Amino acid sequence: MRTLVTGASRGIGRAIALDLARSGHPVVINYRERHEDADETAELIRSEGGQATLLPFDVSDRSATLAAISEDIKKNGPYYGVVCNAGLRRDSAFPAMADSAWDDVIGTNLDSFYNVLKPCTMPMIRAKSGGRIVSITSTAGSVGVRGQVNYSASKAGIIGATRSLALELAKRKITVNAVAPGFIETEMTQDLDSEAVRQIIPMQRIGKPEEVSGTVVFLFSKKAAYMTGQTLSVNGGVA
Repeated sequence: MRTLVTGASRGIGRAIALDLARSGHPVVINYRERHEDADETAELIRSEGGQATLLPFDVSDRSATLAAISEDIKKNGPYYGVVCNAGLRRDSAFPAMADSAWDDVIGTNLDSFYNVLKPCTMPMIRAKSGGRIVSITSTAGSVGVRGQVNYSASKAGIIGATRSLALELAKRKITVNAVAPGFIETEMTQDLDSEAVRQIIPMQRIGKPEEVSGTVVFLFSKKAAYMTGQTLSVNGGVA
């Protein structure tokens, strides 16, 4: 059965899609507008003998997300797994934060938990095959970061939602967990002062996308079948 990975055209999402495919999971690659990047992810998977299909939609658009996922499930069957990875930052000091910076971040990072998972869960339950749901949150959701009130709020919300959904789906043998990366080498962190960042990381380095995707693959494995409602941190010891 297939696994949907949102925001899989690049960065952490691409690494997750690649590693899940290497573990034998056919992957559905979601993206919003970077078609060439998404297609490159799919080609990388296929070049290694894996299975990949593309499914474009904007996770912050509830009706578009519902339509795309429902049609895909109708044609190809329910997902075994879902990885909610799509996210963005709009950093600003809170007194100067624009309404759009709040709305965009909450809409993409937190509302997408509902938008994506709502049409996925009943088909997973009806399939009676168990399943895996993993959300990518952030260390910012636990410790807070200056200039990221919106981002921290969205990621903290995911942690709470993960815990509650895990309780609802546990008897269905569908595990629901979160992975909380710290500073990871992606486009989202390119504008940060890397030397200053290293000073606050006990391991004295920025993490790699593959170190996050490896944790996701573990949560999809049989060895993690008794883990649910948990948030696993991948942050070099920051928190």
